[in-house]
Amino acid sequence: MALDRIDGIAFVGFVLVGVAATVLDGALAAAALAGVLLSVASWRLYGGRPWEALGWLSWVGAAVTLVIDPGGLTFLVAFGGFGLVGICLLVGDRLGFLPDVWTVGTATN
Repeated sequence: MALDRIDGIAFVGFVLVGVAATVLDGALAAAALAGVLLSVASWRLYGGRPWEALGWLSWVGAAVTLVIDPGGLTFLVAFGGFGLVGICLLVGDRLGFLPDVWTVGTATN
């Protein structure tokens, strides 16, 4: 589960959004976080890691949940569900639990 350049860029993006959140409105900071997560997801997809891209996209859903703030139990289920799915996809891909769906190989009979 080694970290690469994109992980470092994502970490820097999180730190910058966290610093910006101290001066920005909460919804604006959550929207900025969604933008960072969406760009990381597209980098992962372009880099040939579709499961990680789906995990990052799931976290975009969690950040959007922060922006729209449905309130109550709906918020907890949506935010927690998106976050849990994202973590499972990221960890599952890094540890090799998910199949390689990106590489096209020859069919064996």
